[in-house]
Amino acid sequence: MTRPPTAAQRRVIDAADPVTGRLKGTESQLDALVRRGLAFRHPRPPHDHFLTPAGHRVRETAAAAPEQPPATGPTPAPGVFTAHVGGTEEPADAGPARVREVHSAWQGLLELRRMTNPDGATDRPCGWERGHLVPAAALALEAAGHPPEAGGAPGYRVRATPQPEAVAVHAPDAEALRACASTLEQAGWQVGEYTQPRTGTRYLLASPRRV
Repeated sequence: MTRPPTAAQRRVIDAADPVTGRLKGTESQLDALVRRGLAFRHPRPPHDHFLTPAGHRVRETAAAAPEQPPATGPTPAPGVFTAHVGGTEEPADAGPARVREVHSAWQGLLELRRMTNPDGATDRPCGWERGHLVPAAALALEAAGHPPEAGGAPGYRVRATPQPEAVAVHAPDAEALRACASTLEQAGWQVGEYTQPRTGTRYLLASPRRV
């Protein structure tokens, strides 16, 4: 891509489904995004258009453009769904609207697995999840009903690690940690339990399963 997308193209990109990247627009708009490498047309019916990794980066860059104050955890941009990763000072929203939003995001992610995994499998993570490890793991946990650590309340925390394709998951006690491990395994992640050498704290190391 040698020049930024037009205003019309940006509107189409910004309106994409925040989880699956599914696009809506006119044929000419979608074709233009495909030519620029920002979208692709799925080969299987109904031949919907989705953002490519480059298209996701354009969308995420726009969402992060406003100045954001420092925080202990990632701060979602207004109007953009973001799974709770834990570790925020503000209490987590757990109302009915949030529950519906999380359920919709999880169903969208399962559909993205079906559409983008070569065999159409929904029982293991897809490429988007491997490129967005922390929010993907956090969504699996939140969709299963696990509470995140937020506003002083105990819960899970999902953090990036130096290891490729692996996230660390922390929980307030052994029972909660085992429950998180079970949820991630059912969601298609490989999970191991480890101990931090300095503190003796137990945590999970989770990676998306490929087969």
